[in-house]
Amino acid sequence: MIVRYAVCVIYAGQSWAVNPSANPLSKIQDPANMTALERRASATLSSIFALRMLGLFLVLPVFALEARKYPGGDDPSLIGLAMGIYGLTQGILQIPFGIASDKFGRKLVIILGLLVFAIGSVWAACADTMQGLLVGRALQGAGAVSAAVTALLADLTRDIVRTKAMALVGASIGLMFALSLVLSPWLAGWIGLSGLFLLTAILAVGGMAVVHVWVPDAPDTQAPSDRSGLSEVMRHSGLMRLNCGVFILHAVQLAMWVAIPAMLVQAGLDKDDHWQIYLPAVVASFVVMGGVFAMERRGYLRAAFLLAVAMIAVVQLALLWVASITPSLHALAAFLFLFFCGFNVLEAIMPSLTSRVAPVAARGAAMGLYNTLQSLGFFAGGWLGGLGAKLYGTQGIFVSCTLLMLLWLVVAWPMVVPQPKNA
Repeated sequence: MIVRYAVCVIYAGQSWAVNPSANPLSKIQDPANMTALERRASATLSSIFALRMLGLFLVLPVFALEARKYPGGDDPSLIGLAMGIYGLTQGILQIPFGIASDKFGRKLVIILGLLVFAIGSVWAACADTMQGLLVGRALQGAGAVSAAVTALLADLTRDIVRTKAMALVGASIGLMFALSLVLSPWLAGWIGLSGLFLLTAILAVGGMAVVHVWVPDAPDTQAPSDRSGLSEVMRHSGLMRLNCGVFILHAVQLAMWVAIPAMLVQAGLDKDDHWQIYLPAVVASFVVMGGVFAMERRGYLRAAFLLAVAMIAVVQLALLWVASITPSLHALAAFLFLFFCGFNVLEAIMPSLTSRVAPVAARGAAMGLYNTLQSLGFFAGGWLGGLGAKLYGTQGIFVSCTLLMLLWLVVAWPMVVPQPKNA
């Protein structure tokens, strides 16, 4: 239901922004509108992301508290390792999974990855020690299917509509994050942490069923890639520019959240009510995507990309100012809305550009490297955010985030957006 709502928001925004007076017949004939196959591919693959990410996000808000009940849970470093090892194993295995999807087929690799993810979830559900949770979380991360899923979505969509398709994936992830903040405390009180892990396994099995029954097969238009695919991707300046960006984006995102919850509490909002800020900000930011599709159609995708990077840099600077005074709840809500606007736009544009720029035969390898840098960005952001808060306080976090975003703006400035191909 949530994903369907996101579809409606994105399409409504796109239609309003592009041509408010368009009649239905002209929309059908417009090549910038998705075909039935593209809509089916976007909806089903987004639902796979949604099912998988909901399972992950449901655990995170309560993990640190619930894990203390396990033998060994009095060791904060072990709890932190159990939380973070998922991102580490996922980052290590994204490239192998992406290359395997180039060689053996996208759907097979996605199903196998979801199976590993489900096994890890069951392992964690059955664990009765912190060491058992650690192994379960590592196995969850080993089901690194993001590269294969985004590569399959790129295979099944034309360049001209791919940003819209990737926006749907980003919307599903953002909505699952917001939904988990609402559901997680209630579910944890009802079924406990082991029950949340078991629910995660069930959601992963549901994702496998979606892949097998509803996801279209990839077109067989390219010979399997050879072993030079990864080296070709790593030598590609345009791809490495995007990889640098996705690392910074997710490092900044996680570093921010080391400080944001405490700032909301200081502003007078109880921790159980933080979703009242997050959920409206996430949902409202999806409306902005309609303007992005309009800019892409008119040839301004590069401008939209750079504007989103600059917007997040300004938000970090504004949060630095808020951190130096008594935080205002209204100011924090406004800045988080602007952050999610920029973040969701980049989450739609960047994988779309990566799939366009990458050689078709090495698309899985390119998406694997992209997702590896994304996962490592999460890992680095959490670690550096905590270290920065310890050494320099909240202001140190936002100084670092501002400098990283400005560095990204410099790196991204020379980027060239390839012309979309309809075929």
